[in-house]
Amino acid sequence: LFLFADAVREVRKYSSVHVNEKAANVNSSAFDHIQMKLFRSQRNLYLSGFSLFLWLVLRRTVTLLTQLAKEMASHAALETQVNDATEAAKKYMAENEKLQEALSGKGSGKKVLTEPTEEKLKEEVEHLKAELQKTSNAFHKAKTEVAAVKKQSEGLRREYDHLMKEYEQLQQSLNKAEDKKDQ
Repeated sequence: LFLFADAVREVRKYSSVHVNEKAANVNSSAFDHIQMKLFRSQRNLYLSGFSLFLWLVLRRTVTLLTQLAKEMASHAALETQVNDATEAAKKYMAENEKLQEALSGKGSGKKVLTEPTEEKLKEEVEHLKAELQKTSNAFHKAKTEVAAVKKQSEGLRREYDHLMKEYEQLQQSLNKAEDKKDQ
């Protein structure tokens, strides 16, 4: 930024110098020297301007890549959380079915359950239903978060692709300008 500002100052300095034709005829080396300095300051202006612009593009790209990496890590963590919640829900469902069979007498017709044991099992069933509900809610919440993260990562990917297209266009226009300058 400092080099760009200095280049702008130098261009203004040398472009404001007016050498009239009489002075140019008398001292042509001074006129050539001023034109040389003007050319150098303009060259420095373009170089520092393009460097500043490319630095800004690179910084934005790095920021987007960092955000994308964070979102991918978050997505992986949410997926493992969803898998754990699903496994826990399946386990609780299996335990619930076993308890239902035990309560209804289908699982073991020989055993007679006493009332205190039966009440403990009912409390256990209620507790497991509550746990299942909590796990189910956590599963749905994690699912919506995963969907949001996917949507956000898709947006970041589209933004990155857009920036890459702009960068390629700028590169092409720069190459065309250099080709014209070389000719």
